[in-house]
Amino acid sequence: MPNYLDEAHRAEIVKLANSMTSKTEWPTWLLLIGFYFAWLWVVFSGDTLGEVTTILLLIPLITLWMSIQHELIHGHPTRWPLVNKILGHLPFAVWYPYTLYRDSHLAHHDDEMLTVPGVDPESRYVTKEFWVRAPGYIKLSLWANKTLIGRLVIGAPLAMLALVKAEINRSLKNNCSGLKMWVGHVISLGMVLAAVDCFSAISASQYVLCVSIPALSVGMVRSFYEHRPADRAEHRTVINESSAPLNWLFLNNNLHLVHHDLPGLPWYYLPRVYRSRRSHWVARNNGYVIPGYLRLFNRNLITPVDCPRHPTE
Repeated sequence: MPNYLDEAHRAEIVKLANSMTSKTEWPTWLLLIGFYFAWLWVVFSGDTLGEVTTILLLIPLITLWMSIQHELIHGHPTRWPLVNKILGHLPFAVWYPYTLYRDSHLAHHDDEMLTVPGVDPESRYVTKEFWVRAPGYIKLSLWANKTLIGRLVIGAPLAMLALVKAEINRSLKNNCSGLKMWVGHVISLGMVLAAVDCFSAISASQYVLCVSIPALSVGMVRSFYEHRPADRAEHRTVINESSAPLNWLFLNNNLHLVHHDLPGLPWYYLPRVYRSRRSHWVARNNGYVIPGYLRLFNRNLITPVDCPRHPTE
């Protein structure tokens, strides 16, 4: 438990951790079961739903799945990593193997290294050296990715290119150490796409292009201005006071500072813990608070939120 929390707040969090809800994790179990049933229903109701409705239903479902995987990585609904991996292994979102996402995301939770390029796996910044040497089209794409419209349009392709590059480099350095992971991922993905192609109203290629990529783009709205460079680690993580439906799709991870400070706290308790000491959390991240994603749309749709070059690297 972080030592900066006052005694009453610590007692409240301990009480939540010891509650029957927390011990049984029934909200997360219900969410998992609900997702699987919803995905199967959409896929196997292809004749009734048609292409457009199938796509429109699957996009938010897959966005939600990525949020569910995030909860699994952080120890919900069970405390056994292998069980959680089994529950979240199927690549409904297509691109990232569960193991790769788990390892890189947990490395991202080193708050002292947040936003540092080359160290934080989820950093959206580049070093001064890279910036100086980068050709103009690379700089332009990085600037575009710092606008919300750019993030929605090219954010997913840039993330996939970065994934391919990182995995090729890792394979060259570590003698194909991730081969087993990728073979398992490809086999699982084949099962998912085969089910879609055989039973749903859309083809496997439509699922990849019209569902998974848009879902990844929606997920990137959450991460658009999630972290910023700052001298103090606690000033680097945002609180976005979003409301429905995006906070539901993101499982309250928009309250990102609370999650980083209390990574073991389940998604359904984040709003309660935040509301009970809002002034504390706002002071802790030095007022790095955004009153919902609409503010980002209004302010940064075509205006970069900040510079792609990290100020201290």
